Amino acid sequence: MLKVENLNMGYGDLQVLWDVSFEVKEGEIVVLVGANGAGKSSTLNTISGIYKPFSGRILFRGEELNKIKPADVIKRRLIHVPEGRRLFNEMTVEENLIMGALYGEAKQMRQQTLEECYELFPRLKERRKQLAGTLSGGEQQMVAVARGLMAKPLLLMLDEPSLGLAPVLVQDIFEIVKSINRQGITVLLVEQNVQSTLRFCDRAYVLENGRIVLSGAGKELLNNEHVKKAYLGI
Repeated sequence: MLKVENLNMGYGDLQVLWDVSFEVKEGEIVVLVGANGAGKSSTLNTISGIYKPFSGRILFRGEELNKIKPADVIKRRLIHVPEGRRLFNEMTVEENLIMGALYGEAKQMRQQTLEECYELFPRLKERRKQLAGTLSGGEQQMVAVARGLMAKPLLLMLDEPSLGLAPVLVQDIFEIVKSINRQGITVLLVEQNVQSTLRFCDRAYVLENGRIVLSGAGKELLNNEHVKKAYLGI
């Protein structure tokens, strides 16, 4: 479904991604793991068109995305939920969700999808008229994920959804990710929480200093000696 080939990207003269290649097959949960500053968010931002690569190709369902605008990436139903939530704090929960359904089928099915999101996140239905900026961190993350779902994604990219959350809420977020995948949505997940994500993903890629250094089934990488030493403290 998504194929990244020999991606090189940077900011000005500073290169941060070096020949990054990976793929996400339809129906999978694939995780990019790595330390802070490894290039995980830069990879997602390049896929979604926010940054342009120096070289390499990004293919989504066989179509090259390198030269199209971020809004056109969204229209192809490749949806990015960014790190840090990026909500409209002075708008209500429901207004934030509606902002996710601006194009095509998503706009036509807005009301139906809104009810589906409220079924997945009952707490958001209770707070639908509340300003997003007044919610707790966990609730704000729910809004960010639900806003992504409002766009009717074929592939949903989630950047550090557990960041800054209490441990009990982290597990809730991961259960939501698995539930979204069971509904038929392919997921590309970026996470620093290596142990938890490797336990439930289909496949994973380890990114270090802008390069893919390992790949494999999630549970296999849990037993990899490099992963144990570098990320699990074993």
